[in-house]
Amino acid sequence: MSLIRRGSAFDPFSLDLWDPFQGFPFGSGSSSSSSLFPSFGGTTTSSETAAFAGARVDWKETPEAHVFKTDVPGLKKEEVKVELEDGNVLQISGERSKEQEEKRDTWHRVERSSGKFLRRFRLPENARTEQISASMENGVLTVTVPKEEAKKADVKSIQISG
Repeated sequence: MSLIRRGSAFDPFSLDLWDPFQGFPFGSGSSSSSSLFPSFGGTTTSSETAAFAGARVDWKETPEAHVFKTDVPGLKKEEVKVELEDGNVLQISGERSKEQEEKRDTWHRVERSSGKFLRRFRLPENARTEQISASMENGVLTVTVPKEEAKKADVKSIQISG
């Protein structure tokens, strides 16, 4: 799939870059789910898939920057990575470790996900990738990508003869 451009509009939701579910075993062997989501023989558990899919990201554009906010509750900044690939692909990844189980403990409910997460975003052409900054506060990772100033059209008056 190619990057969808309509005029000069940028489509941040284009899936041309990466299929987030590629290689994940969604089917549990039942015929109904295996036809839609075939198993690829990986060792990823459903809770790891849930953690992967659960990395929620908000992307807003202000006049000065693109701002990405990701919920990463319970993670330290050392457990999260923010990287730039190929000069214009922002990648946010990390891993939430599974809690150690004790033999004498009885679990009644396990709802918090564990495992790896990874999100990628193709940045628009006006992104100043050399000035990307990231901070983490209260379980929210904020990545700020400044934008280049819009160049004003240089208008030159042409004299009409005749």
